Amino acid sequence: MANFSRIEVVNVMKQTGLVPLFYNSDIEISKKVIEATYKGGARLLEFTARGDFAHEVFGELNKYVLKALPNMIMGVGSVTDAASASRFMALGANFIVTPVLREDIALVCNRRKVLWSPGCGSLTEICRAEELGCDVVKLFPGGIYGPDFVKAIRGPQPWTNIMPTGGVSPTKENLEGWFKAGVTCVGMGSKLIAKNAEGNYDLKKIETDTRTALNIIESLK
Repeated sequence: MANFSRIEVVNVMKQTGLVPLFYNSDIEISKKVIEATYKGGARLLEFTARGDFAHEVFGELNKYVLKALPNMIMGVGSVTDAASASRFMALGANFIVTPVLREDIALVCNRRKVLWSPGCGSLTEICRAEELGCDVVKLFPGGIYGPDFVKAIRGPQPWTNIMPTGGVSPTKENLEGWFKAGVTCVGMGSKLIAKNAEGNYDLKKIETDTRTALNIIESLK
């Protein structure tokens, strides 16, 4: 079961403005990366479950986070069907993120009162997601639509909470464009959690970049 209510998750998304995205099949590497984002100030992380046995990796990671990283909210992304969503919620996922709008996923998440964030790319999809109880809409791929799309949506719908994913980087120029357009938070993956030339994660850089991004976001609110 989730350890945080959907309202708590939304509030932390609004407060911090940042959801790091990460996946690695190695549990020990994943622990270190998540810890680096936590030290940098992140309090949410979307585990992008794209590999074989991803549910097993997430289950172990979530147990670790519950013991070692207080108030870190773990969610799961790249979820494509209701069965997968249910499996991850059984392992303690506090929010579910999907690449597309799937009504079957809305039903199982709402039944457990777990926040779900579907990938949407039109006003019609966003409206349908909100009719199905969505609190935070994922704009994907964010880099294709851009801040102007967000601004256009929030003109007639100022109540809509939008989280762009893809096309977001930890620079002032990039983040300023998104937050001035009215996003609630941003999802950031490889631009934040990148490998060095040797193919390893630079944990100190991840920590520093996370802290820098959060400071920039705070200054823009």
